[in-house]
Amino acid sequence: MTADALWCTAPGQAALRPGQMGEGTHVRTLFSGISRGTERLVLSGQVPESEQDRMRAPFQEGNFPFPVKYGYAAVGVADDGALAGRNVFALFPHQTEFRLPQDALIPLPDALPPERAIMAANMETALNILWDSGAGAGDRIAVVGGGLVGLLTAYLAARLPGAEVTVIDPLPDRAAIARDLGCAFAAPDAAPGDQDVVIHTSASQAGLVLALSLAGPQATIAEASWHGAAQVALPLGGAFHSRRLRIVSTQVGSIPPDRAPRWTYRRRLSKALDLLCDARLDALISGQTAFADLPDAYPGILADPATLCHRIAY
Repeated sequence: MTADALWCTAPGQAALRPGQMGEGTHVRTLFSGISRGTERLVLSGQVPESEQDRMRAPFQEGNFPFPVKYGYAAVGVADDGALAGRNVFALFPHQTEFRLPQDALIPLPDALPPERAIMAANMETALNILWDSGAGAGDRIAVVGGGLVGLLTAYLAARLPGAEVTVIDPLPDRAAIARDLGCAFAAPDAAPGDQDVVIHTSASQAGLVLALSLAGPQATIAEASWHGAAQVALPLGGAFHSRRLRIVSTQVGSIPPDRAPRWTYRRRLSKALDLLCDARLDALISGQTAFADLPDAYPGILADPATLCHRIAY
């Protein structure tokens, strides 16, 4: 059995085509979310050959570069089984309905509306970034890049007792959102230096270079951006060594080693859903499109720097 699904078919092109339903509990999709950074790389065909296996979404169809059914932020209603009648989250692509084993479905907390739950995978990424960064109470923390993942990471960091968190982004419209989430805001040319932790989420060379310049002595720069096949040049001369700076990678595909003995992927994703139970996070939904209109709208949504989380309604 199949259902209508969004497929990336060529660079910058998408279409509705049949997608496999799978097996298990039947779910009628209510909403799905576009993860702009990763999906933009997929639509442009820029997933490096060396990373194509690791970059597969959990229930992806097709192979990189094209055609491929990609995505990992679906919220729907379970129609049968033990979860019948419950709203659930699944790491599934953009598709009208699907079936999955029950252990691949996570029930939404009662306090979390399905319209907001589409950000669960992004919140899971933000939580993992904060763990990898080593940020702690009282730290000065800069987040370079005020996209969806950057703002969610800043939101979590601002909940650390006494932390001073600044979101740095060239788009002035992000200032009000950052402040509502408990953070300061600065344009790149006014970013504060001497930071204890710098988290880079802008997916740009300029952003990572800025992140290095903001780090205090012996500080950590957590690189959370994925640059695809792009080569990034960094100024590792100058004071980089004398200040003993440390660049660490962070990627949601694995749990940090110090937490792996206790945390499972399901526990981490369930916690991400709990962390979304804050109405202030609705400000991170930057637009909505009907699923039937998605193929034509998809390239523009991904190309627009103002896009945070774009919601698809079914």
